[in-house]
Amino acid sequence: MRRVFCIALGTVLISLALPAEVSLPGLFGDHMVVQREIPVHVWGTASAGEAVNVEFRGNTASTTANEDGRWEVYLEPGPAGGPFSATIRGTNTVRLDDVMVGEVWVASGQSNMVWPVSRSNDAESEIQAASHPGIRYFKVELTTAEEPLADVKGEWRMVSPSTAGELSAVAYFFARHLHGRLGVPFGIIQSAWGGTPVEAWTSSRTLSEEPVLASLAAEFALEGERARPEYTATLVTWERRAAAAKAAGEELPRRPRAPRALQAHHRPSSLFNAMIAPLLPYGIRGAIWYQGENNASRGQGRLYRAMFRALIEDWRREWGLGTLPFLYVQLANYGRVPEQATWAELREAQAMALGLARTGMAVTIDIGNPTDIHPRNKQDVGRRLALAARAVAYGETGLTHSGPAFRQATSAGGAIRLWFDHADPGLEARGGPLEGFEIAGADGRFVPANARISGKTVLVSNPDVKEPVQVRYAWAADPKGNLFNSAGLPASPFRTME
Repeated sequence: MRRVFCIALGTVLISLALPAEVSLPGLFGDHMVVQREIPVHVWGTASAGEAVNVEFRGNTASTTANEDGRWEVYLEPGPAGGPFSATIRGTNTVRLDDVMVGEVWVASGQSNMVWPVSRSNDAESEIQAASHPGIRYFKVELTTAEEPLADVKGEWRMVSPSTAGELSAVAYFFARHLHGRLGVPFGIIQSAWGGTPVEAWTSSRTLSEEPVLASLAAEFALEGERARPEYTATLVTWERRAAAAKAAGEELPRRPRAPRALQAHHRPSSLFNAMIAPLLPYGIRGAIWYQGENNASRGQGRLYRAMFRALIEDWRREWGLGTLPFLYVQLANYGRVPEQATWAELREAQAMALGLARTGMAVTIDIGNPTDIHPRNKQDVGRRLALAARAVAYGETGLTHSGPAFRQATSAGGAIRLWFDHADPGLEARGGPLEGFEIAGADGRFVPANARISGKTVLVSNPDVKEPVQVRYAWAADPKGNLFNSAGLPASPFRTME
């Protein structure tokens, strides 16, 4: 927590409640981690015209609060290290202790990013072993806003057996891998909310500038207007029944859930405004993202191509830190969905985002749960994201950080030969002959295919398809598929053409 000291002026103590107080955003506090090797941005509020002095790690910067009472300074960048203290002085003094300098990542998305260590595989042993004072995390309090906010609520906590259970499991296992590999302090800012759509995390400016997405806010508002009368009537009926049950001493009926269009955390830009915009001045290395189930369940697999690309480019523009590394999880296998193709199309949209520079994708098609949208194996998810980070964000060479990714198809007589990126040092079929491949001719009718590995390629054929035109692999919500590379990473689902 921040400690605020009053400065004596004669016999009078300046009250902590006076507007002259220097104050800092919620992101600043004891145990925080600041990003190494970039200027350290410190900002806050004070009285208009108030002189503010900031000291950190032997560096000092001074400024004056503007007419709105806002101030900011940048301190010299430096290497990883700590713990340090930081002192911010105006008419009062704020001191931050146990400040570390290292790597900072934002972890965002929906419920599979929120999913805690306490509900993941081997939870008890993982929590007991979670003694990592060099890993700290800040959980952004859930809230929504119609306009961008300036601050968030939360506090920095060190990872220990008493705290690890509440932390995002994906973020924790990601951080643990990189903390051990890099040997520097590691900070996670968890800003995620279960069941939310990608458009809620995207700024209104970007949504309005993208033609395909420009109407989303208006459509959401119209949907809400249509849903409100019926929901209001449902609430009136529920309130009457609840009152009768209470009077009779009976169990109260469950309050009816509001439709999606009346839930603020589904509104386009509402979570960007409240839970991302206040983070933008804070220096970070990159972002990890696990989301897509919400949009897939609404049949938006194809639309997600524009949605997801817009989000990535939006965050990069808004953070202003160049081509910010953006790593994400491709949807795992899951069988309880009505439209199989929608989930396959959304995975395809996720894979297409790899066309953007400094992106990486963790494929999880092999570690999902056909009957549970929240698979418990978050250890492998975090590790695969960390492998992507080592290559994309930290420039590690000679590392196979991804499973086989379809590159191109060529004709091979009555067969089709498939070529892959990330096929080194080789391809392999896990647990038996290759499966999950389908082939089609000009009529577009897919049938199961024979597939075999040929060097670093795969040959696909079916004797009944004399002139094959296209192939697809693992093209279902819960597909079969066992193509891996020799590094033990699974191939991403794909189709050779639409």
